Amino acid sequence: MSQHGRLSTLQAAMVVARRDFLAILWSRSFIFFLLGPLFTLGIGMLAGGIGQSVQQSTSRPVLGIIMPAADADALVARAKALEGKLDGVVPELVVLKRLKPGETADPLAALQTSKTNVAAVLSGDLGKPLLTGSEGWINNWQGRVALLAGSAASADPDAYPAIALAPIKRTGVDQARSRLVTAQIGQTVLFMLMMILAGMVLSNLVEEKGNKIIEVLAAAIPMDAVFLGKLFAMLGVSFVGIAVWFGVGTPMWLATGNSLSNFTAPAVGWPMFLGFGIVYFAMGYLVLGSLFLTIGSMASTVRKVQTLSMPVTMLQLINFFFANFAMAKPGTWLEMLAMAIPFSSPFTMLARAAQSPDLWPHALALLWQLMWVVLLVRGGALLFKRRVMMSGPNTGGAKKRWLFRRAAA
Repeated sequence: MSQHGRLSTLQAAMVVARRDFLAILWSRSFIFFLLGPLFTLGIGMLAGGIGQSVQQSTSRPVLGIIMPAADADALVARAKALEGKLDGVVPELVVLKRLKPGETADPLAALQTSKTNVAAVLSGDLGKPLLTGSEGWINNWQGRVALLAGSAASADPDAYPAIALAPIKRTGVDQARSRLVTAQIGQTVLFMLMMILAGMVLSNLVEEKGNKIIEVLAAAIPMDAVFLGKLFAMLGVSFVGIAVWFGVGTPMWLATGNSLSNFTAPAVGWPMFLGFGIVYFAMGYLVLGSLFLTIGSMASTVRKVQTLSMPVTMLQLINFFFANFAMAKPGTWLEMLAMAIPFSSPFTMLARAAQSPDLWPHALALLWQLMWVVLLVRGGALLFKRRVMMSGPNTGGAKKRWLFRRAAA
């Protein structure tokens, strides 16, 4: 505290942060805000489960057989023998009709009248098989049917060499691709959290401007402290929201049979990767939040806020796509540029944590991002101070009266 009894900027910012944090945390609207993503997650999991159940209950397309009895039996026997050796290659067979010597049948009629899930019909004989069906299915099954028919007609169909297996856990290419997926998921989660939570800054500021609370705060403490306090209060509220969502969503996610073992561990390890996720979220949120606070100071209504915030939202979306594109080109100038741009740097560095075990680039990136946070917060606070102090219905009248008094003097 200063000699004149006034709070310092940091002390005043902590007072505002504590006030906003508690006010938002205990409001009913925040409870509904927390429930929104949980409902979305629950509906998504329910829809996924129903879709998987429907997919499993759907009959698998089969290949109908209309051939002489000996040929049909040979095909079915070879299909069963090859199932364990060529999984997913041999189509499922169903014998529609075993022809007697001299008997014929129309495959098209059998295909149209069949009550089973027959996608195509194989007729003729093993020497000259005929595949009838839609163009997509017959093109897909042409090579498989040729393999099956040739194997069934062979004099020694079981003459397959024994293949010795030498399994390894994972190749370098597989690991790189899997870590790329982990990096992409991390970027997406980081982006979604930032965009969902940054909107609270705008709504809170517009509400307080409408209630004239900002003017009361401006008369008591420096406007820089108001800006910083609101920004860090929203960051604290965001961490509470993330903790609630992950605390509720993680058990639901684990209950469906998922686990982190289903994903390739990032290069820096899961504990370090999650820690980087928290730090880069804070940096990105402070940068984006300072922009949103500045926008909120220039808008007096919700409609104006939406109009002014749309370019920033689109810009952040472009930065996310740019970081996602640069992630696939590690070590290039594109990745360096994405790391240097403050708006895309958190996404790029989180992806790098999944792909590279080096830690020193993160130290440099965090210092670089911290510098931009200070610059943007400071610049936003100055503009915030100027715009808020000029806001209000009587601003124009006061300015005119000041000009008239100056002219009269």
